[in-house]
Amino acid sequence: MSWKRKITFLSIFCGTAVGTMHVVNRLFSYLATADDYLHASEYNSYDWRFGKISYKKKGTGAPLLLIHNLNVCASSHEWNRVEDELSRSNTVYTLDLLGCGCSDHPLLTYTNFLYVQMITDFIKDIIKEKTDVIVSGDSSPFVLMACANDDTIINRVAMINPQNLVSLAKSPTKRSKMVKYFLSMPVFGTFVYNMKVNKKTIHQSFVSKYFYNQNEVNEKDILTCFEASHMDKSHSKYLYACLKSRFTNANITFCLNKLTNSIFIITGNSNPENILSANQYQNYLPSIEIVGIDNTKQIPHVEKPAEFVEQIKILFSEAE
Repeated sequence: MSWKRKITFLSIFCGTAVGTMHVVNRLFSYLATADDYLHASEYNSYDWRFGKISYKKKGTGAPLLLIHNLNVCASSHEWNRVEDELSRSNTVYTLDLLGCGCSDHPLLTYTNFLYVQMITDFIKDIIKEKTDVIVSGDSSPFVLMACANDDTIINRVAMINPQNLVSLAKSPTKRSKMVKYFLSMPVFGTFVYNMKVNKKTIHQSFVSKYFYNQNEVNEKDILTCFEASHMDKSHSKYLYACLKSRFTNANITFCLNKLTNSIFIITGNSNPENILSANQYQNYLPSIEIVGIDNTKQIPHVEKPAEFVEQIKILFSEAE
């Protein structure tokens, strides 16, 4: 075969491969979002400087902001089993973080500091008064940083299984930056993202990591997470790339001993790592109170919503 034929063959092969990946990407996006499990039209919109932030407001009383886990599959849907009960005594705000759910998914580098500014601006522009915050998982660090950065916006904080401080302090490397570069590529990066984040992998995470009782895993929750991860033509891949490349990490130990807020940690006791991580925070800030919920893992507010709400009421009443 001559070199011209080889080049022609290679060009046709590459073009076909790219075309196939593009079709698969579009199919993934369509299948994931066709049923509208997130009910995007029901959200209010906050036009933030880096993109539209979708949020809901419910109830009356002192403000309470609920912030979901920092994950491409996460959204404010995470709070659907507790928000109604909490709204009986509070004005409850639930939002989708930038790059998640029904909020915009811009092409930018997502960092912990970006979310610090987002939360600060949202509280000042939308809530407009000092608020209590309940935050889930890997979103906990930027809430603490927001507290340290501005002591006028957040009152009490309840963190649910916050991220391990050792893992959180790891910074991006040359290798991780290359991962971010490839995942951000238009067709290839989207295809890899779709292979990594799909109904099967989400279900595996629910069964192995999130839920203690596998019988509690709800198919609708999986489909909702699948939809959230593929909104806006799967542009959540930009956040995914930053998460995988550690750009959302930050060493927050320097700010913990500066905090004067009442801070609580609620752990899923069926995962020993959750207790270890909570103790790390308490070692830096002894005033932190830790409460465990038995027979739960990463999302006790989903597995045992009634017990979770009861604990919140007790903890926040003690801190008044």
